[in-house]
Amino acid sequence: GQKYHDFVFDATYPYLDDSFDYKYNRFLCYAGLWSFAFLLNRLIHGLRVHGRKNIRQNRKLFRSGAMAVCNHVYRWDALCVLDAIRYRTVKVPMFSGHFLGKDLWFLRSIGGIPIPEDRGGLMKFNEAFDEYHRRGEWILAYPEAARWDFYAPIRPFHTGVFNMAWKYKIPVVPMVISYRERKGLYKLFGKGPCVDITVGTPILPSEETPRKVEVARLRDEAHEQMVRMAGWEGKNPWPSHLD
Repeated sequence: GQKYHDFVFDATYPYLDDSFDYKYNRFLCYAGLWSFAFLLNRLIHGLRVHGRKNIRQNRKLFRSGAMAVCNHVYRWDALCVLDAIRYRTVKVPMFSGHFLGKDLWFLRSIGGIPIPEDRGGLMKFNEAFDEYHRRGEWILAYPEAARWDFYAPIRPFHTGVFNMAWKYKIPVVPMVISYRERKGLYKLFGKGPCVDITVGTPILPSEETPRKVEVARLRDEAHEQMVRMAGWEGKNPWPSHLD
């Protein structure tokens, strides 16, 4: 897309931003989400949330935060996740190129953190997430990486986000967006399918298993749950990973 900004995502970028300006913009962003955008998402896309009991019944597990993982399938899918977890704020590691476009204000304010382009930036990025974890922040990650609008099967997952869950020993909460036919009054408000989001059961990292083995297990179990919740069990055309 068109480039609107000239950030360099190195050690100088504020991956951890506690400035008044940032906090004020985050407040404005979430106030808009809570008062308007969630309702609009339900109206235009017919959002229905399933499995919220898996959030409610596991509150003790989430005292130090959690990592929500979801398929990346339409522009407002983050709103579905936030609705499902009852409007908590999140931190979202994102491809840095997204921050050069016209959505910069929203991406930063909702909690987007660009993935750095060099070693110095990566050190600051990791330090920032160490602090976010200390504060008990939730992380939202899209292990499919790229957005494929309204694509139904569950694509292969990148492993990096599960390394983060293992590092912080936080639960992985699989969530999946699926679709249903647009009917009735919903035909007046939009096009394409209506959406559902289903919350799966938390997957806990083990303290006993080597990192590489455990990260692969987190990835594969999350993929398996999401395939099942999306109704693609036994027929999903993709493996859990390609690497």
